[in-house]
Amino acid sequence: MEQKIILETERLFLREMNTDDFEALYKVLADSDIMQHYPYTFDEKRVNDWIERNMNRYQENGFGLWAVCLKDTGEMIGDCGLTLQNIEGKMLPEIGYHIRADHQRNGYAKEAATAVRDWAFANTDYPALYSYCKYTNVGSYKTAESIGMHFEKEYPDPENKITHVSVIFREEMTVA
Repeated sequence: MEQKIILETERLFLREMNTDDFEALYKVLADSDIMQHYPYTFDEKRVNDWIERNMNRYQENGFGLWAVCLKDTGEMIGDCGLTLQNIEGKMLPEIGYHIRADHQRNGYAKEAATAVRDWAFANTDYPALYSYCKYTNVGSYKTAESIGMHFEKEYPDPENKITHVSVIFREEMTVA
């Protein structure tokens, strides 16, 4: 399938995901350690639905979660991108990321999320970008902080018990 590259970084490229990405994405989303902060670990149907939902987002919104691929091999190691998410009753632009276990702690989530942050501020009019996760998902909100986000709030949530929200505002990106 044709690969539409959206972003490139030093070590990665992000492209639209497609149905050929099932096996690579399954290794990420079906990993119970990676997904321990989600309400469930993904099965085959949920992974297929995830891919289809993102393919629809590309058409509807012009963005979604993109496949994160190593530049040197082309191998997909996760996903990262911009989606509209319900954060305490409001649909807000959220940067999300998942990196396969054997590629974590190499700065790939930070590298991909930084590129998505810059892309979002350059290609959308959103005044702020968010990242949200279960309050126990320290790795996720530390990644958000590493790209310039800061704690905004926590709120009770039936799925997460407590949801942790980080934010970065467009004006925080302007260099004086």
